[in-house]
Amino acid sequence: MFFSRARWISVRFPRKAPMPQVDEGLVTAVCRVAQEAGRATLAFHGGAVPFERKVDNSPLTAADRAAHGIIVEALRRLTPHLPVLSEESSEQEAAGRLAWDTFWLVDPLDGTKEFIKGSGEFTVNIALISGAGPVLGVVHVPVTGVTYWGRPGQGAFKAQAGQPPVALHSRPADLERLVIVASKDHAGPRVEALLRRLGTASTAHLGSSLKFCLIAEGQADFYPRLQPTNEWDTAAAQCVLEAAGGGVTDLEGRRLAYNKPQILNPSFLAFGDPRHDWRALLGD
Repeated sequence: MFFSRARWISVRFPRKAPMPQVDEGLVTAVCRVAQEAGRATLAFHGGAVPFERKVDNSPLTAADRAAHGIIVEALRRLTPHLPVLSEESSEQEAAGRLAWDTFWLVDPLDGTKEFIKGSGEFTVNIALISGAGPVLGVVHVPVTGVTYWGRPGQGAFKAQAGQPPVALHSRPADLERLVIVASKDHAGPRVEALLRRLGTASTAHLGSSLKFCLIAEGQADFYPRLQPTNEWDTAAAQCVLEAAGGGVTDLEGRRLAYNKPQILNPSFLAFGDPRHDWRALLGD
């Protein structure tokens, strides 16, 4: 489902819209868009945060709407020939998405529950999808000012505002000393059982797409997600992790794909070291 109260403007996009050149200029521009949207969210952060419930019972705040508006407008200026699919897009705006070959996939505020709690563990996620996968991913953390980005074959990077970027590399896994990241609110019984069974593993509980980024930085090894997510929750951070040397697959070992008939993702495994059979750790 797609939710927005914004007025719908009918725009037809060609199936084979020209692919923009994913160069340093585009990366810089998209990072700036994410940072601008992040600054807008901070105007609503702290104290009591009013919110309403969407039909799927997930929360929606003024910060979600503000970031959505900034990102959609900026991306349409940057690449007017490409459609934009955001978590806050209306059903009409998303009509015909299965015919799109290249498009922007956006979560304007990933981790709304953490935002409402006053936690800093929320992000702005922007991905460029071509075919069935991301070719550019940008994840911005408004509270810290940190921005992550990645492109296949071009590496993954992290930068603090005003600082030079640092290259990211996922680490080789030591199965005797794993660091497993899990959702604060959606770990689920199978993941909880895994954490109990692996007595030598340590656990980091994080909100939003920061879990992928921790693996991309080489500070964690494995993120099993067996509870529901949508495509906009994962695309940008998946691109960062893959560009850092890791991977994201479904439980059959297939790369997590996008623009599927259902926007809902299957259960997936995110990991830093592709050499291991991560599904075997689940014990079934």
